[in-house]
Amino acid sequence: MKRDAIQMRDPFVLVHDGQYILTGTTDADCWRGQPTGFDAYTSTDLENFTLAGKIFAPSENFFGTQNFWAPEIHPYKGAYYLFASFKAPGRCRATAILRADTPLGPYLPHGAETVTPEDWECLDGTLFVDDAQQPWLVFCHEWVQIGDGAICARRLKPDLSGAESMPITLFSASKAPWAKKVRHSSGMEGHVTDGPFLYRPKGGGLWMLWSSLSESGYAIGLATSRSGDILGPWDQQPLPIYAGDGGHGMLFQDLQGILRLAIHTPNHTPEERPIFLPIQETGGSLRITSTGRDVL
Repeated sequence: MKRDAIQMRDPFVLVHDGQYILTGTTDADCWRGQPTGFDAYTSTDLENFTLAGKIFAPSENFFGTQNFWAPEIHPYKGAYYLFASFKAPGRCRATAILRADTPLGPYLPHGAETVTPEDWECLDGTLFVDDAQQPWLVFCHEWVQIGDGAICARRLKPDLSGAESMPITLFSASKAPWAKKVRHSSGMEGHVTDGPFLYRPKGGGLWMLWSSLSESGYAIGLATSRSGDILGPWDQQPLPIYAGDGGHGMLFQDLQGILRLAIHTPNHTPEERPIFLPIQETGGSLRITSTGRDVL
């Protein structure tokens, strides 16, 4: 199937064994209804894809029953770990970690049921491993609960079976000049945080992609750590690196060695599609190099 026929939010690409494995939020309506799990697709050219099937489908006793969002596949210590967001009635949205022996699964729950605080509304957990080989969960504390959405970090156990520290707030969404205050259907006003992704630039240091709402719609910003460490402090670049009504980005190097930004656009169900933009490090930032024919 062609890339532009795949309805997907929050795309995540793992380059493995000479091919691309693409997953993301794949339920037709991820906001309502009974979720089915997460699909994965394989490709060798980022344009033609084959449905590999379900990499995760919930068992009868799985805690999550709503909003299966933003799966990420992370190789770690000889296995593969799926970080994803789940919700259930009477429970806060949370990140859970699942494990498999191969990147296409099937993934099964691993260790603690969830790794975000039980009384926090959280989403979009990602894995970061620091220079001391300490694994961290980096995630969003949702704006729908606290108003000014935050990006937080929490140390994980070495085997990723649970958390071993309290969360630390890295920054709040309102720190970014480009992030727009919005109103929730509940009447709350605030700033959104979505989709953190950590990246080490060629010259050293530590950068973070994250998404929010801007004047032109869903957008991706870049934060840089002054210390080069996960605890920052973090500085926000004044303008988003992408502001074309698309977001929840991650970076990967394609099979030709080109750095690409994976996002979904537009930000409206059921029109969202994954695209893969060529991007370069330049002047201490990231710059999309084309929105033309070499966009996949």
